[in-house]
Formats: sequence, C-alpha cells, structure tokens
Amino acid sequence: MRASFRIGRVAGVPVGVNWSVLVIFALIAWGLAANQFPRSYPDRSPVAYTLAGLAAAVVFFVGLLAHEVSHAVVAKRNGLTVDGITLWLFGGVAELRGEPRDPGAELRIAGVGPLVSLLIGAFFGAVAALLALAGQGGLLLGAVAWLAGINVLLAVFNVLPAAPLDGGRLLRAAVWKATGDRTRASVVAARAGWVLGVLLIGLGLWQFLSGIGFGGLWLALIGWFLIGAAGAEERQARTGSALRGIRVGDVMTPQPQTVSAEVTVADFVDHYLFAYRHSALPLTEDGRPIGLVTVDRVRGVPSDRRASTTLAEVACRADDLVLARPGEQLNDLLPRLSECADGRALVVGDDGRLTGIVSPSDIARAVQRNTLAGAR
Repeated sequence: MRASFRIGRVAGVPVGVNWSVLVIFALIAWGLAANQFPRSYPDRSPVAYTLAGLAAAVVFFVGLLAHEVSHAVVAKRNGLTVDGITLWLFGGVAELRGEPRDPGAELRIAGVGPLVSLLIGAFFGAVAALLALAGQGGLLLGAVAWLAGINVLLAVFNVLPAAPLDGGRLLRAAVWKATGDRTRASVVAARAGWVLGVLLIGLGLWQFLSGIGFGGLWLALIGWFLIGAAGAEERQARTGSALRGIRVGDVMTPQPQTVSAEVTVADFVDHYLFAYRHSALPLTEDGRPIGLVTVDRVRGVPSDRRASTTLAEVACRADDLVLARPGEQLNDLLPRLSECADGRALVVGDDGRLTGIVSPSDIARAVQRNTLAGAR
C-alpha cells in the first residue's frame, strides 16, 4: 500500500498517509458525532458532538501510528531496514525490508504492536476511571472511554492467530520455532488468515441479512481483505523459499539495450520496440539510469501525439525506479518491485552505472529452476 502523501518522520522512519484513510476517519468521526455520543449524552450542541467525534478520531489514529512505529523501532533494533510507515483504510503497515533472522526476532517485532495498543487502551481506561471518580461526565468521559475500548479491541483483534495480522506473525514465530521451517510456518499462518477471512465474511453477511446493521458489511470487507492478503503471503513465502540464496546478479539480464530520454515515442515504436523485442527499456544518461519505458506506457500515448511526445514524458521517473546491486539477495528485492508499477528493477554497480535489468520473467525462470532442482 503506497502513501498518497508524506507527513514527516517519526523515530527516523518516513510516515505517509494513503487517501483511503480518509474513509475510515470520516466513518469513525461521523459514527461518534451522529450516533454514539448523541445517544449517550443528549442535549449537547451539534458542534460539541462534531468536535468530540473529530478529536477522538484524531487521537485514535495517533495511537494507530504509535502501534506501527513500535513495530518499526523494534524491527530496526533487530537488524531490519524500515522503508516507511503508511496509514490506510484497514489501519497501518510498517514496510519492512527483509525477514527476521530467527523466531525470537519475529516474536518481538510482531508482539510489540498489540502490546502498545493495549497499553494505550489501559492509559485511557485509567483516565476515564479518574474522570468518573471526580464526577466529570459528559462528552469528555465518553470520548476517553471510547478510546480505551477501541485500543483494547485493536490489540485483541491484532493478536488473532492469522496472517497478515500481528497474531499471524506470532503464530509463524511459534511454528517456526517448533519445526525450524520458516516457509512451513508462513504457510500455516497464511492459511489461518484465509480461514479467519472466510469466518468474518460469513459473520458479516449474516449480520447484514439479519438486519442487525451495515456493520456486517464492514466485517465482510475486512474478511475479504484478509483472504487476499493471506493468499499473497502464502505465494510470497513459497516464492521466497524457491529463491533463497539467489543474488540479483544471478538472474538479471546483463547489459540491457538502452534508449535516450529525448527519443520520441514514434521513433521508439519504429526503431526500438520491434528491433529489440523487449517490453521494457531503461533510459540512461552517461550510462546511469534515469527512467524506464515499457510497452504499456507507450500504448497509452495517442497515435497523433507520438511524434511530439518524448520517452521522458511517459517513462517511469528516476525517483520511482527500483534500483538493486548485483550482490543483493533476490528475496530482499522482491518486496520493492511493487514500488514502480512496471514491476522491474534496474541493476547498478558501485559507480551508479547500469549493469542489468530484472524482469518478472527473470524471476519466474529462477523460481522454476530452483523448484526443479529441489525436486531432483
């Protein structure tokens, strides 16, 4: 999940927000301001309900950010690189590069998030209790009590033993420790996530069809997301197992054909596309990559504009390129391939000059070779 915009750094980690987070923020603020608070504390002004709902939603997302920051901090202490944190529709995600070195590191990284949420819930619970003892009721107490409950609920939900939840990571750590097989542990956690997703979809549809409320549709949506994410994790685990120990330099296409950024799309189609039969060509300047053009990007340019449009205008920009080194482990590269929609990585040497390109076909061939070798 990519960030739509960055909001800064926390503990040295870039923090971004995807536009979809506005949906859940609006739902939370509206649900509190228009339903829960008016029912529990009538005779307040609409402005008071709105401010209380917005404030509670903001504090909730601050707590959610603290949950993800804790993952990132512990991951860095255990030797992993953290590319960033993104808040989105279903909460947040800390983008970790690489895998924990042992089950203990997996346990620490996964377990700290729910622990932080639980501590936040306990803090707000204590504040709510003090407010009640002091006779301070009303919207303040309601907002603080809601924050206590929602953070405890977040902690409990996250420790359910199913990937991609934190509980799925805890389950993977336990199975990994017991069997010594990381791939098997990942598959077990992913399939548990698939089962939980099916259960949530079933429960959500039952609630909706029974007339209990539209909240059932939200449960079903979460279940659908879990099924998709769990399936992706299982595929990634099996692919990672097949590629373990393989370096980028082992699978890349060396010294790929390149093209200048000043070439027009028309010239590219006439003189490069069919001559070299590649679906992607790097753009270079003094031997250094500055972009990447693909057939799909060229296809989007209307025929009447191809003669006046340069490749620089349609290529994947330099800031979006996925760069790798020949000695880098291929498994460490795979998660970064989604950063550019073209799904390719450009391989550069120590001097920054282009030495190769890695495409999905290169990775697929590596998987097939290692799978066959393992079968033999």
